[in-house]
Amino acid sequence: QVQLVDSGGGSVQTGGSLRLSCVASRLTYTSWCIGWFRQAPGKAREAVAARDRNGGIDYVDSVKGRFTISRDNARNTLYLQMNSLKPEDTAKYYCAARPASSCPNLARSDIYLEFDYWGQGTQVTVSS
Repeated sequence: QVQLVDSGGGSVQTGGSLRLSCVASRLTYTSWCIGWFRQAPGKAREAVAARDRNGGIDYVDSVKGRFTISRDNARNTLYLQMNSLKPEDTAKYYCAARPASSCPNLARSDIYLEFDYWGQGTQVTVSS
């Protein structure tokens, strides 16, 4: 069973930075898509960024140029570096994974339904 443990959230002011981490255990599929989602109170869960095994990376438009997804293979860890944070980035962030040769279109509103494995979430709060 794949296990994802995410961490690194916190409270920052507008313009600040945070780095989220997701340690993936038993991710043994030959092909996978792993990424980050977020959900604010009263809102639907939305994709933020994702990457596939071959290094293909995608971001939603609202975070392009501010967020960077990366992976440390030796540590089986996925990162999300978040810079220039805004109050609208406030949400609970989740790491998620699915077995796939590539990642789906992150702009789809229901894309979270296609991910099979989830971390427990880590809260990010950005104050103005």
